[in-house]
Amino acid sequence: MSYTKLSVSVLALAAMSATTAAARDQISIVGSSTVFPYTQAVAEQFSNMTGSPSPIVESTGTGGGMQIFCEGIGEGHPDVTGASRAMKASEWEKCVANGVTDVSEALIGFDGLSLAISRTNDFGWDLSLEDIYLALGAEVPVDGNWVANPYTKWSDVNPALPETEIVVLGPPPTSGTRDAFVELAMHAGCEKLDFVKSGGFDGKWVKENCSRMRTDGPFIEAGENDNLIVQRLVSDPNAMGIFGYSFLYENLDKLKGVAINGVEPSADTIADKSYPISRPLYFYVKNAHRGVIPGLQEFIAEYMTEDALAPGGYLAERGLVPLADDRRAKLQDEVVNAVPMMAPKN
Repeated sequence: MSYTKLSVSVLALAAMSATTAAARDQISIVGSSTVFPYTQAVAEQFSNMTGSPSPIVESTGTGGGMQIFCEGIGEGHPDVTGASRAMKASEWEKCVANGVTDVSEALIGFDGLSLAISRTNDFGWDLSLEDIYLALGAEVPVDGNWVANPYTKWSDVNPALPETEIVVLGPPPTSGTRDAFVELAMHAGCEKLDFVKSGGFDGKWVKENCSRMRTDGPFIEAGENDNLIVQRLVSDPNAMGIFGYSFLYENLDKLKGVAINGVEPSADTIADKSYPISRPLYFYVKNAHRGVIPGLQEFIAEYMTEDALAPGGYLAERGLVPLADDRRAKLQDEVVNAVPMMAPKN
């Protein structure tokens, strides 16, 4: 990064922070609960290697993190946010309105949205996307009508499944994991229903009618702390949880993945896209904070190392599915050199 750019950043932050008594000496990071364990691992590595204070990493959810990240420039605002989806156009507009106009986007790798259950549950779970929608959708087809979901047991959804109560714990609406699950599992499952296919309903209809999770009990919003979902699954062998693959990977001694369309979640099936519900993971960094917030540039550089991002790196060991070599090299060059992102169009 050029001296001129850093000088502009210093002046901008100084102006924004004129009333702050002392400079912040720790990096501030918010965002996705799925990206959290990867960023926390980089934070620990950065601190161990440099002796600097470990960055403060908060799990606020993707949507919540974007809201906080886009509130402004200066020591009172976070430097980085993690996200389990790309930034939305509406979030970018808020950033720009608050002076957050120079941002780098880093697609760090891929993750599978895993359905998991306790290893003490001995059924060989294999759900179709239709099964998932019929179990969790707020409205479903019954006898040719689109009605409130009446199903309470898995066997109601599919007679090949157990006669056990549907209990699925998942993220709240502020979570990028929830956004991705609705798009990749709920919409996809709804589109496969005979009612939808025979009715000739289009994608707009599906989005308007198949996006709501049921609120009558079988689906339980469990907050942004995925570790609490893991604890509940351990205590209730019939409950399922929805979270990123990294949390399943870290708890394989206690949990097992639920196959979808015959494919279990794993690093290989996520990488080759045979597992049907996978998504990219991101972080976003304010370039105006680089060279001003102590250690931020060095932290970003550590995040972009081969030791972190490459196959066999310490993030892959925690469940991240790495980018292809050429794509990863391009990412590393652009993010380390603070290349600004383009405005999103979604």
